[in-house]
Amino acid sequence: MKKNKQHTLIIAEAGVNHNGDMSKALQLIDAAAEAGVDIVKFQTFKADTLVSPKAKKANYQQDSLPDDDQSQYKMLKKLELSDDDHNELIEHCSKKGLQFFSTAFDTEGLKYLNSLGFEQFKVPSGEITNYPYLRELASFGKPVIISTGMSSMDDIEAALNVLTQAGMSKSDITVLHCNTQYPTPMEDVNLLAMNHIKDTFDVNVGYSDHTMGIEVPIAAVALGATVIEKHFTLDRGLPGPDHSASLEPHELKQMVQGIRNIELAISGTGKKAVSKSESQNIIPARKSIHVRRQLQAGEVIKEEDLIPLRPAVGMSPMEWENVVGKKVVDTIEAFEPLHESNLAE
Repeated sequence: MKKNKQHTLIIAEAGVNHNGDMSKALQLIDAAAEAGVDIVKFQTFKADTLVSPKAKKANYQQDSLPDDDQSQYKMLKKLELSDDDHNELIEHCSKKGLQFFSTAFDTEGLKYLNSLGFEQFKVPSGEITNYPYLRELASFGKPVIISTGMSSMDDIEAALNVLTQAGMSKSDITVLHCNTQYPTPMEDVNLLAMNHIKDTFDVNVGYSDHTMGIEVPIAAVALGATVIEKHFTLDRGLPGPDHSASLEPHELKQMVQGIRNIELAISGTGKKAVSKSESQNIIPARKSIHVRRQLQAGEVIKEEDLIPLRPAVGMSPMEWENVVGKKVVDTIEAFEPLHESNLAE
């Protein structure tokens, strides 16, 4: 049975890479559309309800913004998107044929996104243990994508239990394997964990990538990921917490093309057979039995009279043992292919 061609949902994570500048946010949407992704995703939050004023930046954030101000609150306050910003981004996405998407980080943010008519929601890795958040999300009864960076299998199970006990179906939940280190070292990717999650919890799976480069998300699609999420930026050299571990526009486009190629490559029957495209190469690339010298009618064929040569227009070399010792019924010129009609019964 032919496998249906998979269409992987590709989420281009703009996140906070707009640096609080709406012109950059609009350029990010343009770049995502040019790359051919399905969704461009931002982040919806209010610093006042996301982080304590006393919270310090994560190490990767401080590395990206090496200033004297260690405050995560002040950093995030500059990256908030207003209601007007959201409306402008939604309108621009619509013009570009893209779906606008965003991640909320608290229950009020979830309610706000729901009021915008969101058809699905994304749980960021940091909220997978936020019970009130998960409970609110489940009340919408809409599909959910969950990132699992920093999570154990127990954390994932607990989050799924909150959602399903509130009435959600597992068929509406996609769990993304993820490592929340920016960038993620290759030795920490543990990509096979994606399908361990799938087998253990019987859910759709995908992969949220923070490695440098494009090969790991492409490999994830080959392994069965139905959703890919990847950070991108206009310029990796810009200041900000996520730029350094993000793809630039031309790389995002390469990743999308790679994923679409892999979708085609895994869409076959799964059974080994000669493909339509390669069938034309059988005759010029394979060999058939040819004669080394001129053979006269009535001669008995000896092994030293034969040679396998291209093209495959005569008897297959796999018939070798059936040919040796047979008589030829007509004269065959040197280096001509041997056919069954040349042999006496």
